Amino acid sequence: MMNKSSMRALALALTMVGAPVCAQAQSATAPSAPAATPPAAKPPLEISRDAPDKHVVVKGDTLWGISGKFLEKPWRWPEIWELNREQIRNPHLIYPGDIVYLDTSGGTPRLRLAKAVGATPAAAPTPAAAPVSAGPENAERAQPRVRERPIGADAIPTVNAAAIEPFLNRPLILDEKGLQDNPRIVGTQEGRVFLGRGDLAYVRGIKEQTDTDWYVYRAAKPLLDPDTRKPLAYEAIFLGAARLERRGDPAAFRIVGANEEIGEGDRLVPAERARSLNFVPRPPESSVSGRIVSVYRGVSQAGKNSVVALNVGTQQGVAPGHVLAIKERSRTMKERETQQPVSLPGEPIGHVMVFRVFDKIAYGLIVDAYKAVTVGDDIVNP
Repeated sequence: MMNKSSMRALALALTMVGAPVCAQAQSATAPSAPAATPPAAKPPLEISRDAPDKHVVVKGDTLWGISGKFLEKPWRWPEIWELNREQIRNPHLIYPGDIVYLDTSGGTPRLRLAKAVGATPAAAPTPAAAPVSAGPENAERAQPRVRERPIGADAIPTVNAAAIEPFLNRPLILDEKGLQDNPRIVGTQEGRVFLGRGDLAYVRGIKEQTDTDWYVYRAAKPLLDPDTRKPLAYEAIFLGAARLERRGDPAAFRIVGANEEIGEGDRLVPAERARSLNFVPRPPESSVSGRIVSVYRGVSQAGKNSVVALNVGTQQGVAPGHVLAIKERSRTMKERETQQPVSLPGEPIGHVMVFRVFDKIAYGLIVDAYKAVTVGDDIVNP
């Protein structure tokens, strides 16, 4: 069993190896930038009371979950790894078997990464640490090695992949015109009312597209701004997937997957390439204030691992990986004795991490919730 001092020495030695998610310190000889107004000082990183000295990454872990083991505020992940802007935009990967160490030897706590030794079929080399036994004398002799593995294979995701993967390419946010110009189903196999997996659909409106894989959507519903009650955007309902079997007018499509019943009038959209799950949890760079406008599938309340739509987007500087605090709406009540109105502030009830962004709408996963989250709740910087 390593004592604290040995662990710290080992952690420092491991920084020689390099960590997929942490940045090396900037060169001390870099030229100084002209004097400018310094940004507001950030509060010190708060380490969790029961933070471990190390954590061995296992299948099923997420970046958010690992960050929460070490930090009281998991969205400060980039700071404890000393990530720069480029590494936040294009983060490296952490794999099961890797070891995350807490290094408290300096003035500011840091996380370091060691690689477990082992090889899988080659594709891209990744730096890894040589096997190290307990004790600082062995840590000092740790040398870089190369472990080969397919790029991205089995890397742990930022959040629960199963909860958001279906939303990375859908639902679809549209303008007011919606899907009017998209190909539409005009007939079904043997005159059936609804189609399921394996059935044929006849589609008009296929132009010069060369796509063979398509998604099937139903007419869009408006997402209303909670304050103005005006439509922010239109959300199409994802029904399933279809594959082009025969061109023509109408063209023949085979239904290859169905979440709901598919029928005449439903529209087709070319399938999108899967988006990456690899982004860094962090607070927004600028002030963000908005509301939850819907819970996916139309329910009014949500909890942890629910997907919600927010009335902020790229126009407000929101990006995948941004973490926002969820607060109850403030409310006004009358004091019993004086009958004077009293405004009660909204209290924090959870956090949501953004994973897909449009101009005025973003989709986020509720990563923690202390009570039920409802449509209309506020979202602010954490």
